[in-house]
Order: sequence, then structure tokens, then C-alpha cells
Amino acid sequence: MSDLVVETRGLRKVYRDRGRKVVAVDGLDLAVERGGVHGFLGPNGSGKTTTIRMLLGLARPDAGEITVLGERFPAGVPAALARVGAVLERGQFAPDLSGRRNLDLLARAAGLPSNRVDEVLEQVELTAVAKRRYRGYSLGMKRRLGLAAALLKQPELVILDEPSNGLDPAGIRDMRDTIPRLAESGVSVVLSSHILAEVQQVCSSVTIISEGALLKAGRVADLLGESTSRTRVGVADVDRATACLLGAGYEVVVEGAFLVVEGHEHPEVISRRLADVGIYPYEVSAIRPTLETFFLKLTGHRPTPMPDPEVEA
Repeated sequence: MSDLVVETRGLRKVYRDRGRKVVAVDGLDLAVERGGVHGFLGPNGSGKTTTIRMLLGLARPDAGEITVLGERFPAGVPAALARVGAVLERGQFAPDLSGRRNLDLLARAAGLPSNRVDEVLEQVELTAVAKRRYRGYSLGMKRRLGLAAALLKQPELVILDEPSNGLDPAGIRDMRDTIPRLAESGVSVVLSSHILAEVQQVCSSVTIISEGALLKAGRVADLLGESTSRTRVGVADVDRATACLLGAGYEVVVEGAFLVVEGHEHPEVISRRLADVGIYPYEVSAIRPTLETFFLKLTGHRPTPMPDPEVEA
């Protein structure tokens, strides 16, 4: 069994827009290891959704290779997709039927036993509202029902495209709690999201792309590192402390009564440097790197929600 659930090599997709050639995915090499939650990140228009559509056989690449769960595309699309679940947008459910009835119909069409519906409802924590009509569900509940539908066939891989987009804080929290449980049950998860604070909490590894090409990939802990990126320093004499640290070669930004210092690995070196000249800070606190600051520095873009996954290039 391969250690990779998704692998692409030299993946390329070109669209025509009013006679103009638009390169949506440009030579993308993607590798997602089996197990855990993998974040697939990039600015709007970077090619994330186009890539996901190709991984699901919904769009054909112009060049490159795709392997999903060991199956080479395009010949292996049917075999691979029988083991893949996906939530791309709001599920197409009958509004006047209950959540359970909607899933019953899907299970019957797939030849699955009825008890599988009970299992997935419990897995996404919708059992208590299973008899309620779909039209009365909150957006978060609708997203979880879509996830339940994707889990019906007990997939090895689940692909989620912006599952938290448009949700309120409670819905985001519910989705954040649900996704790691999938990984704990043995399902590999690929998650595309613009909410990087949530991604950092649930993803063990990430791939970051821009303009259809790979920028960085790896384990989150390795990309962010263990060192301190910045240190917040509180001192009584801001001007003198600033001069001391600038003279020592550090980057210093004054924020009110505090200094934000860059250019070091450990906060204690700042305290030691100031103490050497008789300045004793009343606060020294590490500002650890976050996935959002790493993403911003790497891409030059702040993550923003996609208006519609269907229209991304």
C-alpha cells in the first residue's frame, strides 16, 4: 500500500477566457501522505478548486499525472472515486425531506445498508436533529449533512473544499471538532480552507500554492519552526531600549509602551542584552509564528473566502 493518497506530477490546466489563455494550474507537484489532515492552501484564484476538481475526475488536466489511492488517472478514476468522499459545496438535498430521509435515499441508491445512515449521522453529530426537515437546518448543519453523505461509502480519503466558508463561529467550531475525528478513525483528509487559524489547529501538514504552482509543502511544525519569530518587550525607557537593541542589530518596532523585536531565535537573548546596559523589562513574551503570518509572508496575500468555488480559476 502506497504511503501517498494523492500524488500529482507536472499537473497543468489551461482555460480560455474571452480568447485569452488562463493558466489555472501550472506544473503542480502535489504529495499527500496517508493519514491525518492535510491543508491545501493558496490565495483566491490560485488554482485550489481547479486542482480538486481534477483530483475528483470533474476536469481533465492538459498535462501531467494524477494518482489517487494508487490509481492512475484517467483510467483509474472509477476505482479511485469509489473510495473517495468529497464535500465541494452545499449538498444537493431535498429541502422538504428530513436529514435522515435524504441520507436514506442516497444509501439505497448506492446499495448500502440502512444502518450505515445511523452510523454517519452519529459520526457528524446530527442524530438529534435527523428527523428535522433539511430546509430548517442551519448552514453548519447542512455542511455536516453533506459530510455525512460523503462518509456513507466509508471512504479512505475525504476531500473538503472550504467546509467552514460562511459559517458562524459555532459552526466553525463544530467543523473543527469533526474533522480531526475523521482522521482518528483512519480516514485521510484533504482540506482546502481560507481560515488559517482553524487549519493550524486541525492540519498536520500543508501544501501552499500560488498562481497554480507549488510554493511550500511539509509538516506544519516544520514549516513554522520552533524558534520565536518576534518578541514583545515592555520597558520603562522605550527610547533607550530601542537604541540598545537597534545597535545590537535587531529589528525593532515601537508599539506604544512596548517594543516588538525581530532578528533572534530566543526571547532570553533580548532580556540579557537589555540587562547588560541596566534596562530591566517588566514583560518579555514570545510571539510565535502562525500559519497566517507564514502564509502572508510567502504569498503576499491575506487569506480571504472564495465567493463561489465553481468560478475559481
